Amino acid sequence: MTDHMIESWQQLLEDVKACRQCQADLPCEPRPILQFDPRARILLAGQAPGRITHERGIPFDDPSGERLRAWLGLQRQQFYDPSKLAILPMGFCYPGRGRSGDLPPRPECARRWRDPLMEQLTQLRLILLLGKYAQDYHLQDRRSLSERVADWKEAASTDSPLMICLPHPSPRNQHWIKQRPWFEAELLPWLRQQVADCL
Repeated sequence: MTDHMIESWQQLLEDVKACRQCQADLPCEPRPILQFDPRARILLAGQAPGRITHERGIPFDDPSGERLRAWLGLQRQQFYDPSKLAILPMGFCYPGRGRSGDLPPRPECARRWRDPLMEQLTQLRLILLLGKYAQDYHLQDRRSLSERVADWKEAASTDSPLMICLPHPSPRNQHWIKQRPWFEAELLPWLRQQVADCL
């Protein structure tokens, strides 16, 4: 990687972190949270930071993150190594609370930043789409989240980078997981192997 290329992506990252585009529509001061390095081989595409993540400034530094790391078979040191794993939620700032949980990611974020960031990620071998918002953006089909996750074997037969759909690792989804024993019995062991192979 040349000095010019390093300066280019580092400037892009600084621009994202300085973004205040949605300031008037957010409940808190904007605090874009992501993890990014063009050398990353795995991309976690999630929804938007929750309140705890907003306060701590670290993606998935909460109970959902603990569950996610267990799903992937990763220790914190590996998970938070941006040269191995990029974390790009659909919205980089905490969107606030709604009636039944956090509000959806602000749409302006993906429109402004997603393409420039994705263009830098040329080493990706595995893309993990966590939750409906990331899946709707990247797949643009009419399937439900349950249908997309259940199609993991079909997705596994595609060319690199693999694109695998997962439910959000929130404890709220425990009922969904219990109703689908194949998720923990079949999908997760296979997924852990894919992650290990990438790293």
